[in-house]
Amino acid sequence: MEPKTYRTKNVQETYALAEKFAKTLKKGDVIAFFGSLGMGKTAFIRGLARGLNIAENVSSPTYALVHEYAGKIPLYHFDMYRVSGWDDLYSTGFFDYLEADGIVAVEWSENIENALPDYAYYVEITKGEADDDRVIKIGRGKNDDNSCA
Repeated sequence: MEPKTYRTKNVQETYALAEKFAKTLKKGDVIAFFGSLGMGKTAFIRGLARGLNIAENVSSPTYALVHEYAGKIPLYHFDMYRVSGWDDLYSTGFFDYLEADGIVAVEWSENIENALPDYAYYVEITKGEADDDRVIKIGRGKNDDNSCA
């Protein structure tokens, strides 16, 4: 799938875009997030949660590595920032979650790109012209250039 590019001017527009995107998702989908610190990956996932009718407060699972949220479809929110190799990745339970009955959202996917399934959605978030502007590219398919360190 050729990536589509969206531009948002504030966090509310990012939430709305993510909420709309969530309505296209189904059980078993994986969303891999790419973008530097502070680009809005967690904000986008908050919008996904809203679109999946999840009432819980979504926060970054930096130290827990994964947060589970119950909703219309369960959401499994991973943060792979601290994952530095295959042993670390296996210890997170990531592969078990891929077979669970929910949607897997992965922040810092750069660190595990070789482990992502071919069918994963790729969401790249970068800064736009103004401080709150974001350029969000959403596509599907795997890029085999990177690997799990």
